[in-house]
Amino acid sequence: MALLQKWRDMAYSETANKGDLQRLWGAYFQKEKEIYAILLKNPDEEVKGTVKELADKYSVDLMTMVGFLDGINDSLKAANPIEEMEEDTEVSLGFDKELLYKNMVAAGADWLYELPEWEEIFDEDKRKALYKEQKSSTTIVKPEKIYPNDPCPCGSGKKYKKCCGRNK
Repeated sequence: MALLQKWRDMAYSETANKGDLQRLWGAYFQKEKEIYAILLKNPDEEVKGTVKELADKYSVDLMTMVGFLDGINDSLKAANPIEEMEEDTEVSLGFDKELLYKNMVAAGADWLYELPEWEEIFDEDKRKALYKEQKSSTTIVKPEKIYPNDPCPCGSGKKYKKCCGRNK
């Protein structure tokens, strides 16, 4: 069984004790935060290695590194082969800074997008703009309803029902 499937079976188990899952995720989020803090100190450096080497480098167990690779994969410049990766699979952590920030916002991971390391990468205005861009990309905006007796939006001065709305 590929490592990713083992991770997902463990982390998203339907049969596991809820307390055990909460502890697993609590520990995972702490380790994830520590890894991102290290990566964001040198955001332009592309970290490479096997899954096992990276787990050792960041002092985490193999499954935690697999979960991390699963989480960061959509923010990478070149995606890793996470579906079939094993301990000796060569992976890269070369991430797109803006995409990573927006993906953290989309995931609701405030403990990650509020890391102080981001302040060295983007100024406050840029972080706010990226946050707003991500949030607005998932917001549905309904057009304003035009009623028959409203002025026609084409600017003719006629009522909508006597102008552009006549054939509706």
